[in-house]
Amino acid sequence: MKVLGYAMVLVLVAAEAWAGEPAKPVECAPSPAFDKLKSLAGEWTLAGGDGSVAAAWKVTANGSAVVETLFPGSPHEMLTVYTLRGADLRLTHYCAAGNQPELQAEKNADAHRIAFHFTGGAGIQPSKDMHMHSASFAFAEDGSLHEEWGTFAGGKPGDTKVFELKRVAPPTAK
Repeated sequence: MKVLGYAMVLVLVAAEAWAGEPAKPVECAPSPAFDKLKSLAGEWTLAGGDGSVAAAWKVTANGSAVVETLFPGSPHEMLTVYTLRGADLRLTHYCAAGNQPELQAEKNADAHRIAFHFTGGAGIQPSKDMHMHSASFAFAEDGSLHEEWGTFAGGKPGDTKVFELKRVAPPTAK
């Protein structure tokens, strides 16, 4: 019975902590590139497409992560999570191929162009498995977004998928 009492006290303390003010984010070095990714929050469509949402961006985890959902609701839906690890801008891509490549932004990334290169990942044997191996983002003056995703298969460069996106809806207010 005493153990149950201690457990109840711990639950109440945890609940009170949870209901309090949100935790302050970990301080990271300023990153214009990460700030630019945060500014993409909202829904995007393919330029010249049928108007359906091709990508949805969301800032989450108290501003410490950005989530991009490509082709939401489709059988090819994919999720990419962007974070800072110290001063390094990184992404993990949860691919429709069933693997999770990890990429790191090049040091010259800024608010105009970000290029990522493969650093490893889960469910991938890079010398033989198809996987996303590079990604780049270019931000146009008109607010449109140019994405390129490069694959590797059999240890060699494969296809490059190019997406020209335009914003159709800003993020919804909470």
